[in-house]
Amino acid sequence: MDCRVFLPLSLCFLSLFPNFSHSATETQSSVLRLTTGASSAPFDPTRVTQISWHPRAFIYRGFLTHEECDHLINLAKDKLELSMVADNESGKSVMSEVRTSTGMFLSKAQDDIVAGIEARIAAWTFLPVENGEAMQVLRYELGQKYEPHFDYFHDKVNLELGGHRIATVLMYLSDVKRGGETVFPDSEQAKESQPKDDNWSDCAKMGYAVKPNEGDALLFFSLHTNATPDPLSLHGSCPVIEGEKWSATKWIHVRSFEEKEENPENGDCVDRNVNCPQWAAAGECEGNPIYMVGTEDAAGFCRKSCKVCSSK
Repeated sequence: MDCRVFLPLSLCFLSLFPNFSHSATETQSSVLRLTTGASSAPFDPTRVTQISWHPRAFIYRGFLTHEECDHLINLAKDKLELSMVADNESGKSVMSEVRTSTGMFLSKAQDDIVAGIEARIAAWTFLPVENGEAMQVLRYELGQKYEPHFDYFHDKVNLELGGHRIATVLMYLSDVKRGGETVFPDSEQAKESQPKDDNWSDCAKMGYAVKPNEGDALLFFSLHTNATPDPLSLHGSCPVIEGEKWSATKWIHVRSFEEKEENPENGDCVDRNVNCPQWAAAGECEGNPIYMVGTEDAAGFCRKSCKVCSSK
């Protein structure tokens, strides 16, 4: 069976040749470079390791440089708000004890570094840049967590723009002294194949887990190859026991996530996310104006709720 039906070309190659290795010179020459508007993004398939087939999950060691991690943290640290979850019935964002981190959304291609990371994600996943949501930067402090959940949707509202989230790329921006692991409680990867000592949290021992190491990225798919939801993609962020955890998440949809409302009543005076009214009420128009309002080059996602244009 042709593995390209199931995997990006680079991962297909590695699955066919699991013992493939490079010398340092060969590895450097194998790196794929994609050029976006102003920056060049390297992608090296030899750094990718499959960790699970059910769900499909992969680790990329050293996906981000130390400088890139610091840059994302610096963009976000003064704009953090309490994280929310999507209500299963209405699709709107609501506060919940299930998720206790703080976070904020960057703007797509906010600067050259962000654009370069987004291009690298597209190269890795073979999914178009336009299918991705804006990157979300998160901070988990002592005891903060995200209970096991799915990244695909249960409501019709969120499915209207972009459809289901097919894949998630979770980038770790800092090391965590203890706790903060990403855990897949229902992964069919045998727990016995990942023995855990006291350096793992009790939460991580409940399934197959990934430790947050600065610069690494975790890619997992929330849908099967036939585009139906994969219940084995259930995942959570274990409580931080010591230190703090910074991460950046890129959710990728089956369709473009940049579709605008057809025939809007008043030009670009529209909201492009169902959560815009709640975000505006929480002060995000002032706290995160690039994403909410936009710039001279690109309109924001919540111009109507931010009242930056006249409406009929």
